[in-house]
Amino acid sequence: MSAEAADREAATSSRPCTPPQTCWFEFLLEESLLEKHLRKPCPDPAPVQLIVQFLEQASKPSVNEQNQVQPPPDNKRNRILKLLALKVAAHLKWDLDILEKSLSVPVLNMLLNELLCISKVPPGTKHVDMDLATLPPTTAMAVLLYNRWAIRTIVQSSFPVKQAKPGPPQLSVMNQMQQEKELTENILKVLKEQAADSILVLEAALKLNKDLYVHTMRTLDLLAMEPGMVNGETESSAAGLKVKTEEMQCQVCYDLGAAYFQQGSTNSAVYENAREKFFRTKELIAEIGSLSLHCTIDEKRLAGYCQACDVLVPSSDSTSQQLTPYSQVHICLRSGNYQEVIQIFIEDNLTLSLPVQFRQSVLRELFKKAQQGNEALDEICFKVCACNTVRDILEGRTISVQFNQLFLRPNKEKIDFLLEVCSRSVNLEKASESLKGNMAAFLKNVCLGLEDLQYVFMISSHELFITLLKDEERKLLVDQMRKRSPRVNLCIKPVTSFYDIPASASVNIGQLEHQLILSVDPWRIRQILIELHGMTSERQFWTVSNKWEVPSVYSGVILGIKDNLTRDLVYILMAKGLHCSTVKDFSHAKQLFAACLELVTEFSPKLRQVMLNEMLLLDIHTHEAGTGQAGERPPSDLISRVRGYLEMRLPDIPLRQVIAEECVAFMLNWRENEYLTLQVPAFLLQSNPYVKLGQLLAATCKELPGPKESRRTAKDLWEVVVQICSVSSQHKRGNDGRVSLIKQRESTLGIMYRSELLSFIKKLREPLVLTIILSLFVKLHNVREDIVNDITAEHISIWPSSIPNLQSVDFEAVAITVKELVRYTLSINPNNHSWLIIQADIYFATNQYSAALHYYLQAGAVCSDFFNKAVPPDVYTDQVIKRMIKCCSLLNCHTQVAILCQFLREIDYKTAFKSLQEQNSHDAMDSYYDYIWDVTILEYLTCILSSMCIKAIGQTELNASNPEEVLQLAAQRRKKKFLQAMAKLYF
Repeated sequence: MSAEAADREAATSSRPCTPPQTCWFEFLLEESLLEKHLRKPCPDPAPVQLIVQFLEQASKPSVNEQNQVQPPPDNKRNRILKLLALKVAAHLKWDLDILEKSLSVPVLNMLLNELLCISKVPPGTKHVDMDLATLPPTTAMAVLLYNRWAIRTIVQSSFPVKQAKPGPPQLSVMNQMQQEKELTENILKVLKEQAADSILVLEAALKLNKDLYVHTMRTLDLLAMEPGMVNGETESSAAGLKVKTEEMQCQVCYDLGAAYFQQGSTNSAVYENAREKFFRTKELIAEIGSLSLHCTIDEKRLAGYCQACDVLVPSSDSTSQQLTPYSQVHICLRSGNYQEVIQIFIEDNLTLSLPVQFRQSVLRELFKKAQQGNEALDEICFKVCACNTVRDILEGRTISVQFNQLFLRPNKEKIDFLLEVCSRSVNLEKASESLKGNMAAFLKNVCLGLEDLQYVFMISSHELFITLLKDEERKLLVDQMRKRSPRVNLCIKPVTSFYDIPASASVNIGQLEHQLILSVDPWRIRQILIELHGMTSERQFWTVSNKWEVPSVYSGVILGIKDNLTRDLVYILMAKGLHCSTVKDFSHAKQLFAACLELVTEFSPKLRQVMLNEMLLLDIHTHEAGTGQAGERPPSDLISRVRGYLEMRLPDIPLRQVIAEECVAFMLNWRENEYLTLQVPAFLLQSNPYVKLGQLLAATCKELPGPKESRRTAKDLWEVVVQICSVSSQHKRGNDGRVSLIKQRESTLGIMYRSELLSFIKKLREPLVLTIILSLFVKLHNVREDIVNDITAEHISIWPSSIPNLQSVDFEAVAITVKELVRYTLSINPNNHSWLIIQADIYFATNQYSAALHYYLQAGAVCSDFFNKAVPPDVYTDQVIKRMIKCCSLLNCHTQVAILCQFLREIDYKTAFKSLQEQNSHDAMDSYYDYIWDVTILEYLTCILSSMCIKAIGQTELNASNPEEVLQLAAQRRKKKFLQAMAKLYF
């Protein structure tokens, strides 16, 4: 018996009933269960997963006795695994669409190489040197499959790929991903080197006139047998699954067309080949029909390719007369026939067939050519822009900044052309009333923007203008023109009046500057600046008002704009937008920023990003001041934009610190703790101190429910804040050699200054985050050596109890910060009992006892419905009651002291008796005796003040023989009345 047979017999005798995890693939093969598994409706694992697992197992390297890594051995086990993978692919009918979608490039490369190997393709032989017509059908099909996949992979690699959202970083996963990426790049490099050969192989396949066959599970089983048992069946023409010639050619034509189209970006002549292949594909699909088994073409994508080829390489046959508008525009642009482009755009204003985005892209291309020195295109740019503007007007969109810039200096030719476009773009008989209204409003605005009466008359006397505007509207327009400029007189008067005398230029400039200061309409601001620059070119109108303030990081870029009008307009729009945002006029701010964004997009990517950042900040403020106050979560796109800003790494973009503050505060306020703790990029933690602080706060919030020893981030946050609150001392050596302390200043070792930290905290609203920050500063305040009265706070136990270098901390600044933070938190929520207790403790520590009592009582009132319910014991702790007792004692309210002694878990009789002995009490002693429920204190009162306390002690509900429930009810009722009386006294 051979060694292999012995091993097989031993394995058979010891085989379990169910397959173990380590050898389930061998079980599938030996038990002939693979086909049964694949026939299941929803097999688990799925077929493509089986391929991956089979090939991974087969490609595992081995280790020899010297612990050296060796290539995977060519043994029976690995051959079985490779055969299993091929059989699964055969079950999927070698559909490249399915295989490419589910398998990585390295895995599919391994699979197809195994197919070539089992199909008897000699290793090392170039496919281009093989004659497909003489090869066995299955071998030829294997060669075609490999080369089709090769060019498809090259084409796919040229497309942009959306990066997958990274999860939590794991070193092993990252290493595996990096290895797969490097392997994929190496394979792509080889495929691109062989691309020309692959194309030649596929071109040769189109000349074949015979059907081919692809391996099935049965033919693969036959190949796995001993050579003498096959009887030459796999070499015959009937072995495997038949693929008709038309089906094969259809797939090959489509793949070749995609390859040629991709090459056309560097060699436009190749587009002709792509066009030929795509149109041949359409013909073959029509012949085959949609029920083909082996031909799966994305017909929508094919139609897109054909349309693109029609534009790039228009046909020269008789069908050229039926070119689409896209093709016509493209041909005109390539030939330089720009007048024809204008005529196509004017006609399209009636049909509305060309998308607005396409028309804008044509204008951008013309602008680009004009900026490269072709001055002859300036007039063409205006005419195309005018056509696009009229299209926008007809569809109810606003006028673009481009048109306004090109129409800054109108002349007779421009106005004539504009009127021609307007007339040819409107069919007055069929046009709707809204469309006519849009056109009429546009012509009125053009008139209002003109200063020359001759040009105004050209428009107002035009047939379209007279048709669209009624007599009353034209008269109103004349009145508006007169009010706008005293120099314009459109009325014919027999006698010259005072108002017809032209005003001086200085008066007009002053009036326009006054309007410029008051206006918040971007269109009106632009009009005023055009008029001002027409009067004088010596003034810088961005300096008209000292209230127009632009951050210094932006002003340098804006004032560097060479064109004076553009510079003034950008500066004023931004300054007014920032002012409107400050005074919470968000609607006008958005209009101003949008106009500024549209203006700068055309010439400055840097300022465009600046405006996008400012609009993000404006949207944050708008949400926080609107629906955010009601607790409504922000839209997901706003959160995505905030993440995008934080992760932005654009060089040379001026950034305002306040935007980073607001973005991190926004994420904390809306509890985006998962992002801040797990998903924020590592470089942000090093470069942006607010992100670092936000991450520590978010992580501390997440760890808060855990055990104290697991709160590592709380310690990190503590160290960061201690460093921020530290000071550095400056020393000076005198003439006598002594060193004297001059002054202390904030340490520069912290990630930010204390003032910046306080400014950031005052942008937070999330209660838990504010409570954590407040408790940290309270703990930092309490670690002072000379502290007498500690301040209490929630979660104070999570912080360290000491600081190694106490002298380095500016405790005065810490005390001030605590007071400011409490004041701010109470402005956010004046009914938070823990914050009220902190405020009361601060007043208690600074000997302001009346104010301390006010806040202690307020803390109890807010959590007990003004004492109608019992105050929770975690609010009125023994420490709080004792401090209330001390406040009353120092205010000489001794009866109140005795009553409060009853609130303690163990009644403090000593303090109560001592306070009742005081003769000089400032409270209404007699009126408070009814609030005492403890019989011992009442008996003591009876001894010292017999006549006054008999009534109080004689109440039946205080009888010691009463059930416990009755006694507790009596005590609770007296607590309620006493605390309500105290509240009325101190509120």
